[in-house]
Amino acid sequence: MTDQQPNYYQAGFRQNMEERSIDNLPVKGALPEWLEGNLIRNGPGMVQVDKPMRHWFDGLAMLHKFSISKGKVSYLSRYLDCKAYRETEQNGKITYSDFATDPCRTLFGKVQTVFKKDPKITDSAKVNVGKIGDKTFALGEPLMQIQFDPETLQSLGVFHFGENPGSRMTTAHPHVDAEEAYNLVVQYGPINYYVIYSIRDQVKKIISIPVREPSYMHSFGMSKRYFIIAEFPLVVQSLKFVFRLRPFIENFKWKANNGSRFFIIDRADGTLKATIKTDAFFSFHHVNAFDDGDDLVVDMATYKDAGIIENYYMNRLSRTDQRLPFGRMERFVLNLKDKKLWERKIISETCIELPSFDYQNYHGRSDYRFVYGCGLHPDRTNEFYNQIVKIDMKTGNHIAWHQPDYYPGEAVFIPHPNRKEEDDGVLLSVVLNAEQGHSFLLILDARTLQEHARAELPHAVLFGYHGSFFGKKETTIK
Repeated sequence: MTDQQPNYYQAGFRQNMEERSIDNLPVKGALPEWLEGNLIRNGPGMVQVDKPMRHWFDGLAMLHKFSISKGKVSYLSRYLDCKAYRETEQNGKITYSDFATDPCRTLFGKVQTVFKKDPKITDSAKVNVGKIGDKTFALGEPLMQIQFDPETLQSLGVFHFGENPGSRMTTAHPHVDAEEAYNLVVQYGPINYYVIYSIRDQVKKIISIPVREPSYMHSFGMSKRYFIIAEFPLVVQSLKFVFRLRPFIENFKWKANNGSRFFIIDRADGTLKATIKTDAFFSFHHVNAFDDGDDLVVDMATYKDAGIIENYYMNRLSRTDQRLPFGRMERFVLNLKDKKLWERKIISETCIELPSFDYQNYHGRSDYRFVYGCGLHPDRTNEFYNQIVKIDMKTGNHIAWHQPDYYPGEAVFIPHPNRKEEDDGVLLSVVLNAEQGHSFLLILDARTLQEHARAELPHAVLFGYHGSFFGKKETTIK
C-alpha cells in the first residue's frame, strides 16, 4: 500500500469551488460553425465545510454553463440555491445528511429528526440537468428537484412528489416522451413501494408495486411500450431509516442470494406485465430499451456486484493502489410471453460509466448503435476515469480518446443539424488537466473521437456527473 495521492485527487475531488463568470474562454482549435447552444453540467461544488465529505456522491451542487456561440465560449458557475446550501453558508457546518456523509449529531439529535417536518435530508439536487416542458431542473435522488433559470442559473422553485420527502427517494434520470415525463420513486415505510409517476401539468401515479426490502436504484428503463424497473440485491430494511443513525447508503446491504429482478410495466394501462428473475448484478445506469415482438431488449452498464459504491469513498479514491471495478455494456433479452430471461450478454469488455447516447432521436429504437461514456485506459487502470469511449452496440467494437493525465467527464452527444448517420455530430466533455491543475471543455468529432477544439478554464472543475445541451434543437432529460 502507498500513501501517495494521485495527481488528480485534490483538484478533482477535494477543493471547494468559487462561483465564476468568464465572458470569453481561450479556444484552441476550431469550433464547428453549426454548434450553438449551452452545455449545463451538474455536480458537487462544495465538498469541505466543518469536515470533508466522505464520498464522491456527497457535496453541495454547483451548476456549470458553457455557452457556445459564433466560435466563442463563455462560462458561468453558480451554487444551487436550496435549504442545504443556505444553512451550510449560514452555520459554517454540515447540517443535512447526504449520500454517505452525516452531520455530527448526538444519538438523541438524530432520533429527534424523525419528528421534524424537515428531516434534514439534503435537497441539493446535484446529479443531472433536464427539461420538462419549458422548465429546466437540477435533478437528484432526494425527492425535491430544483427549477432554475438556464440563463442565470438562479434557482426558481422546488418540485417534489408530495409530503414527507425524507421517506421517499427518486431517480436522477427521468424519462421524457413528447411533453410528458416519468420517474420512479421508492417509498419507504411499513410497506415499501416502487411507484412510477407521470409528470405533466399534474403529478399522476401510474403504478405502485409493494416490496419487502426495497433496492437502491439510480435509474430505470423505458421502451415504447414498457417501463422497466431493474431491482438489484442492494437492499434495505426501511425501519433503519426511521432513526437515521447512519448515512443513507450505509443502511443498504448486498444480498447476492436474492438475485436481481426485472419488473415490466405496460405503459398503456399501468399493469405489471411480468416479473423476470436473473442472477445478481448491479447498475447505476439504464442506457436504452426497445421492443422486439414478444421480446424486450434492455441495455445497461452493469457490474457483478455493488462494490463500485465502496470504491467511490474518498479514502479509496485518494490511493494509487486502488482499481475501480469495470462497468460493462450488457444486453438483456426478456421474453414477455414466457416471462423468462432469454439472453444475457456482454456487448463490450471495455470499461464504461456515465453512459449516454442520442436519447432524443434514438430512444426506444432497435436500430440505435452507438453509446458514449467514460472509461479506464488498459495501461492505467489504477486511476480515475481517464478516457472517453465509444461502443458500437452492433459489433461490440470500441474506439477511445485518451491523453495521459487528462480525466474526462460525461460525454454529451450533439447531432449535426444535417446529419445522415447516427454518430454525425460532436461530443462535449469537461476534462481535468491534472498536471496543470485546470479544466477545459473538450469538443470531439463523435465519429472518430478526433479533437475539434478545447476551451480552457483558468481553474479546475470538480469531477461531476451529468449534463444536458440546450441548443436550437434541444436535448431533453436522459
